[in-house]
Amino acid sequence: MPSDKFDVLVIGAGLAGLRCARVLAAAGRDVQVWEAADEVGGRIRTRAIDGFLCDRGFQVLNPAYPELKRAIDISDLRLQPFGAGVAVRRQSGSAVWVHPLREPARVPSMLAHGGVRPAGVLALLRWSLPALRPRALKSSQRQDRSLREGLDRQGVRGELRRVIDQFLAGVVLDDTGATSNAFALLLARVFLLGVPALPSDGMRSLPRQLAAPLGDRIVLQRSALHVESDADGWQVHSPDGVVHATHVVVATDPAAAAALTDVATPPAHGVVTDWWATDQMPPGPAMLWIDSRTDKPGPVINTAVISAAAPTYAPRGHHLIAATALLAPTATPPPEDATRQHAADILGADGRSWTLLTRDVIPEALPAQLPPLRVRQSVRLAAGLWCCGDHRDTASIQGALVSGRRTGEAILRSPARI
Repeated sequence: MPSDKFDVLVIGAGLAGLRCARVLAAAGRDVQVWEAADEVGGRIRTRAIDGFLCDRGFQVLNPAYPELKRAIDISDLRLQPFGAGVAVRRQSGSAVWVHPLREPARVPSMLAHGGVRPAGVLALLRWSLPALRPRALKSSQRQDRSLREGLDRQGVRGELRRVIDQFLAGVVLDDTGATSNAFALLLARVFLLGVPALPSDGMRSLPRQLAAPLGDRIVLQRSALHVESDADGWQVHSPDGVVHATHVVVATDPAAAAALTDVATPPAHGVVTDWWATDQMPPGPAMLWIDSRTDKPGPVINTAVISAAAPTYAPRGHHLIAATALLAPTATPPPEDATRQHAADILGADGRSWTLLTRDVIPEALPAQLPPLRVRQSVRLAAGLWCCGDHRDTASIQGALVSGRRTGEAILRSPARI
């Protein structure tokens, strides 16, 4: 087959595009992947800076995602888990709220001294009960509402509500409560079943493992400018010329996908993440920290001593801290000194000696997942033209992987004309 003609051309080497290409390559189909950047991964990147590993934005990997086990060898990532639960900065002092299924012996102490009241636990259980039936959550669009309404209806209030709001805001990148309640419950189910962790070589390990079997089918630093149909399928224009393909899969971010196709761009949430190095280990557990105070002194939504949970992220004798703040559309990112001071206050540390390694300002970090929840949008745009990504399923690693697999399987069911 000439090098300018392919059975399938995948545009974008993020998780969805790589997963799609892997499905097709495993079935023996002729597939090539174009990636405009200089490495695979899309939004999932890791930079090595002075011996530290800094992911692009604060990211964690939950091994309980069902599709993860189908797509990759999780053991090969050598995961380093965070502590099971969250650490909470309170009005006075701090507390550890443990994962009830993994640390049941510590639950009585948490109820007695951690600011969690039995009535609040019952309200939270009422809210989370539908997570036991994930299929029903995915199919009950008419019953879905906003997360804010869902928690209000079940009477989740007070400090417990503030912690739940802050924790989920750090996952969905929205603190308004507008996210789909059904989607939040699906996320809660995953966090109940698994403990977030980081790969030994950074989050980049995930797309790199997906890409490895594809070899020279992946072409880096090649972008698509325009896609149009022709008699044999599709023409894809790039700065290097025109190629032909029976099937074209647009697996880019939503904005780039909209530029190449007529797919609508969903609203998105932004995030700012700062990464600091220090020689002084902050006190406290190796957990994600949340500020539950009613008068928070800064913009940080969560923070963590990354190297306490994942020692490979920092050189021996040094420590890595990350803090995340939300970024509303058209908003100005908070000053670095504001996030540093707030993160240090949450951790009970002195942040004056912290050295900024890098700052990630990502205006469109995650598609908004508004009610009613739609976990499956069509990946077929026209005969031979496809679109996949977390904006076509759910806004998560799980959604990106599922979308890529669905697209690959749909192409395999389509007639090949080359």
